[in-house]
Amino acid sequence: MKKFAAGLLVAAACVSGAMAQSMPQPVLSAKAWLLLEETSGQVIASHAATTRIEPASLTKIMTAYVVFEALNKKEVTPGQLVVISTRAWKVPAGSSKMFLEPGSKVPVDELLRGLMIQSGNDAAIALAEAVSGSVEAFVARMNDTAARLGLHATHFASPHGLPDPGTYSTASDLSILATRFIRDYPQLYKTYDSAKQFTFNKITQPNRNRLLWLDPSVDGLKTGHTESAGYCIVATARRPNGADQRRLITVVVGTASDKLRTQESRELLEWGFQGFNTIKLYARGQAVATPEVWKGESDSLKAGFSRDAYVTVPAGAKVEPVWTPQEPLVAPIAAQDTVGALRVLVDGKPSMQFPVVALEPVAEAGFAGRAWDSVRLWWRGHSS
Repeated sequence: MKKFAAGLLVAAACVSGAMAQSMPQPVLSAKAWLLLEETSGQVIASHAATTRIEPASLTKIMTAYVVFEALNKKEVTPGQLVVISTRAWKVPAGSSKMFLEPGSKVPVDELLRGLMIQSGNDAAIALAEAVSGSVEAFVARMNDTAARLGLHATHFASPHGLPDPGTYSTASDLSILATRFIRDYPQLYKTYDSAKQFTFNKITQPNRNRLLWLDPSVDGLKTGHTESAGYCIVATARRPNGADQRRLITVVVGTASDKLRTQESRELLEWGFQGFNTIKLYARGQAVATPEVWKGESDSLKAGFSRDAYVTVPAGAKVEPVWTPQEPLVAPIAAQDTVGALRVLVDGKPSMQFPVVALEPVAEAGFAGRAWDSVRLWWRGHSS
């Protein structure tokens, strides 16, 4: 087969609505905030995103994540009855609760609804004891999970998030947690995070996420509030993006009121959806190029992405993906080995870079083939 020199492949894509004007960035009062395009994984904008903050009841996102993990591993089941301890019942007076009675038996399913919809601190304690046997063991699991997810500026001292010097996070870490929460357990997320109210023990409480009433595209996630933390929210919304869907996640912490956290999160969502577009550059497994391979049984391979490749840019921006191979590519090459990079130019300026991987393996050639390619590489000025 004749060798195919990939050289430089340039593909151009233009965002729909090319003449749209960029919307001004919202001016927010929150102590820290972040807007993430979950589909592409890009942070669109942020303020004080790595500053340590008190997460308050946003802590319960991690509590639910650990419980979801336990459900997935069959450590507990949704219908499993949990005996409510005195410790769960005696959460601080005046804090949010689902009004559990000591000694009563409540299914894990209802405790999760009480946790995420009613923000019950008593539900957090009961779930921790059900999953790990004690609150302390569960909190250790929360922190182990935080480390595994890469939340390096986050630590938990409880499953409910009431004020404690040992409970802290950042807007950046909370956006990572929210992303993993949605991606890792999508069905459980849909079940427990978008309900507008929940009734337990004949007491109906509304979801404190007011965006669920104001924006039909919002389907979660969690609010939080203490006097020291202020009013906080992690909100997420999903809207059409051509033939696909795109999801935005906002983290807003430290506002002065429930109204402000709702308003500022909504402003970020509208700015993100209207002022930016998300483009699918390549699908998972789609060949970007067929670069030349040396000393292999095949003299080329298909190169592409291990997952769909998206990019988020201001509405109207011109996007140019530029493929650059590693040279020389010498066999053996395993599937998923990095074989080059795709640089993305936005309006002619470098913006980001994606690794490009081998979509198929190439085994090493026999002695004669390797020897011949060694001569040819030497002639081209490569020492490999």
